[in-house]
Amino acid sequence: MKSVQTGPAGTIDVVDIERPSPGPDDLLLRMRAVGICGTDVTFLHLGGGPFGPGGQMVPVPLGHEPAGEVVEVGANVTGVKVGDRVVVNPQAAPTGIIGCGGTLGGMREYLIIENAVVGKSLAIIPDTVPYDVAALNEPMAVALHCVNRSEVRPGDKVLIFGAGPIGLGAAIWLKLRGVAHVTVADVIPGRLQTALAVGADAVIDSSQEDVAARLTELHGTGVNSLGQPRPDTDIYIDAAGVAAVVNTALTSAKWGAKLVTVAVHKKPEPIDLGAILRSEMTILGSQGYPTEIFQVTPQLVEHQERFARLISHRVPFSEVDRAFALALTPGAAEKIVVTLD
Repeated sequence: MKSVQTGPAGTIDVVDIERPSPGPDDLLLRMRAVGICGTDVTFLHLGGGPFGPGGQMVPVPLGHEPAGEVVEVGANVTGVKVGDRVVVNPQAAPTGIIGCGGTLGGMREYLIIENAVVGKSLAIIPDTVPYDVAALNEPMAVALHCVNRSEVRPGDKVLIFGAGPIGLGAAIWLKLRGVAHVTVADVIPGRLQTALAVGADAVIDSSQEDVAARLTELHGTGVNSLGQPRPDTDIYIDAAGVAAVVNTALTSAKWGAKLVTVAVHKKPEPIDLGAILRSEMTILGSQGYPTEIFQVTPQLVEHQERFARLISHRVPFSEVDRAFALALTPGAAEKIVVTLD
């Protein structure tokens, strides 16, 4: 069977490997859709991952956003049968995170789920959910954890920096939770249109508009700890991963505002820590999905048309090189899902 892994920096290798055979505690999936994530792009830029002896760079099997069809079930596995559609928890694999440094990757024709347990390593989805939408389960769990970390309340006013899949997913979760006003900021007009389509109340083109001034128009006026006027925004979410975003949040923050960072910042950059004193801002990190991986699944099913708007490109596995070329081109795509027949 075919499997995708990192090649030399900036490239992938499609390699032939043996189709796995599940043991009594395992099951085998025929992969049907796998999303491409910013983490995949990071591995591609590096030409692998530092997982060899002494941090040596080694090829990384790619694909940690898989959805597939059960084709074989081990004798000891219960609650799932051949023909079921499932989404996967990459972090439950005993041989390491699927597609993120473990021995397995989901960007392949068949994926073995080791020690398969329904509700822990996989969840069953209805036949009414397209596989490409099902492949959003993992990134939407990341987005939900970010929202949970914010401890947002219905009356809060929120600004999300970055209208990529995680930022847009956060916008959906916030509106499904009944949050009063959600604004999304980005520099790409098409992404801002998608933000409005999935339910954002307003958008800001931060390449053209003064973010703080526009927020004041949208959210009203608050004050920082020195009594200086600031936008009355309660929560800022960094789904962009650039220092300018963090500094804008710090300098715009009213007294007691929060900043949740879910984006990956690829290198250390200076930020205005002094601004924290003027706002007593709480800064929180959000990593992965400690409990959310299958909490998202019922709402992904119920609101599948809304989540489907996040997918900008559906690329067949036979053109997987093109899919990753798109992912490596800044601004060329929002969310790419590779499909397998």
